[in-house]
Amino acid sequence: MLDIAILGLLMERDHHGYELRVQLRDRLGLSSNVSFGSIYPALARLERHGSVETVIAADGRLTALSTGSLSGERATLRSRRSAPGLGRRGRKVYRITERGRQEFARLLADPSTVDNGRNFSLRMALARYLTPALRVTLLDRRRGALLERLAELRAGTQVSDLDSYARAVMEHGARAIEFEIAWVDELLAHERINDEQDSYAGDAG
Repeated sequence: MLDIAILGLLMERDHHGYELRVQLRDRLGLSSNVSFGSIYPALARLERHGSVETVIAADGRLTALSTGSLSGERATLRSRRSAPGLGRRGRKVYRITERGRQEFARLLADPSTVDNGRNFSLRMALARYLTPALRVTLLDRRRGALLERLAELRAGTQVSDLDSYARAVMEHGARAIEFEIAWVDELLAHERINDEQDSYAGDAG
C-alpha cells in the first residue's frame, strides 16, 4: 500500500522525503506507521526495482544522482548541505520513472485488496489515474463488501443474549456502513453519468 501511495504522489511531481511524509499524512490519510523509517526503505526498494530515480535539486536544476543506499544518501545530503550556497536547494528528491508509472497503474488497478477499507480509501484518493471502467469496478466491489458486512451486523443485532451496550455498538457500526454505501452509490451514479456523457460525445463526433 505504501508503494502505491508513494508512486501516486510522484505521478504529480518530484518530491523529497519530508514532502512525501507530509503528503502521505495530509492528503492520503496514511497517518499511522508512516515514518522516515518506513518511507526511506520503501523508496530504496522502488529505486532498486527501477520504479523511481533520485535527483538533486541545486540552484533550481535537477541533476541525476543515485547512491544505491540509504546511508549513502544521508552522507550525500550532509555533505551538500554543508557546501556553501546550496542549503535547502541541495536536497535529494525522487522522480518516478516510466517503469514506475507502469507499476503504479498495475498496483492501482489490482482488486485483490479492495475489500480493505483503508486500501479502498487510498485507491479512491488516486482514482483519477484509473479508467472510468476500473473506477466503476472498484466502487462495485467495495459496495458488495459493505453489503455483506452490513448483513452480518444486522444478523448479529438479532442475537437474543446480546446486551444493550453491545447491540448499540453493532447498530452504530451498521449505520456507519449504511452511510458509506450511500456515498459509494453517489460516486457510482456520478461515474455512470460521466460515462454516458462521454459515450454521447463520442457518438456525436
